[in-house]
Amino acid sequence: MKIGIVDLDTSHPAAWIPIEREMGHEIAGIFDGGSVRSREYVKDFTVEHGIPKLYESLPQMAAEVDCAIIHGCDWDTHIEKARPFVEAGKSILIDKPFAGNDADLRQIRDWVAQGARIAGGSALRFCSELRAWLARPLSERGTPHTAFAGCAVDDFNYGIHAYSLLIEAMGGGIHSVRHLGKGVQRRIQIEWNDGRTGFLAIGKQEKWLPFHISVVTEQTVAHFEPDPLELYRAILEATIPYLAKESDLPPISLDTLVEPELAALAARQSWLDGDRKVLLSDLDKDQRYDGAAFAVTYREAQRISRLRP
Repeated sequence: MKIGIVDLDTSHPAAWIPIEREMGHEIAGIFDGGSVRSREYVKDFTVEHGIPKLYESLPQMAAEVDCAIIHGCDWDTHIEKARPFVEAGKSILIDKPFAGNDADLRQIRDWVAQGARIAGGSALRFCSELRAWLARPLSERGTPHTAFAGCAVDDFNYGIHAYSLLIEAMGGGIHSVRHLGKGVQRRIQIEWNDGRTGFLAIGKQEKWLPFHISVVTEQTVAHFEPDPLELYRAILEATIPYLAKESDLPPISLDTLVEPELAALAARQSWLDGDRKVLLSDLDKDQRYDGAAFAVTYREAQRISRLRP
């Protein structure tokens, strides 16, 4: 494929591009919306990574590439940045989180239901440690009935990794979400339609924590701490063949594609409403995580890190 990179906000583009090329694909060009990086940074990036073109508009890019990879940290812009590629019939990988409100998440589901090839989200859904265990015969590992997962840093941009890891282990079909109070981190309970239960510990704390999950079945207990150095390759090897039309099997089913983000929205609704249980079917359509505000915070953090000796 010819791949277009949309936004250089995070460290992901620099880390992913060598893997994408190794997989046999061409990086055709870059479009950056300016949320985080300066024009000078973008120009230097194209030179450093040998990228031939800097696009001035997304429709221009959509006309010339086969696939877009959207890396913008302002998740509120993901839908409008994806739209030209959907309309042009091109594939799209949206870096986590897919979106931060119900309307945008439903738009993604609608596009996929209509035939658009869209993949992405958190790389934790594709971590090899958990997927290898899930691939074992059910008679050996048993069926997960209770699990506990977590990570640190923040409630949504990073917290979505923990939601994704938990849902990958337990499968789709979430019934309700409830915030259990905030101690050192936020504690969240998730109930499935069939009565299974998961717990999360997410959000800011003093030190960084590794991604982690413990899964209990009727036969065993399994604990995993995914290797962060392997996650980029894991998500790309799981999604790129589908986006390149080398496979017709979606890496994530439509039913569970945006369920981590929906669960995170329900958790936020719960803690803003006295920690009451929130049914996923009754999610407040006005509930949202503010992508623009996060991008401002992220840009400032990047500026401060560059100033440090």
